[in-house]
Amino acid sequence: MKREVRQGRVGESYDQVHIRRTGIDTCPGKSSPGQAQVTLEVSKITCEQYKAYKVTNPQNIAIWVNGYYHGKRGDVTLDTQRLVENARKLRDYCRRNPQTLVMQAVETLFATER
Repeated sequence: MKREVRQGRVGESYDQVHIRRTGIDTCPGKSSPGQAQVTLEVSKITCEQYKAYKVTNPQNIAIWVNGYYHGKRGDVTLDTQRLVENARKLRDYCRRNPQTLVMQAVETLFATER
């Protein structure tokens, strides 16, 4: 299944996220037959969706965002303590700003680190 996440409204349920079936990968050794691939458009995830687990576990998104921005800077290190601290900051920001897109929240919170 492919999940395309639109900028949602407060109260939008997990089931309201547009879900589209994709082809099944049957290449031996690559994945098991019948296993669907899920992809997310992270730039469209709102803080409300993030903090309410409406798309996936917020920790998964925080890890992806961390890697995305480190990759943009060419930084291949992982500071696990800082990752946890930044995920907490993002969670707190999203509680106060539920309509903000997660990527905008990250830019607001961590722009000086880039």
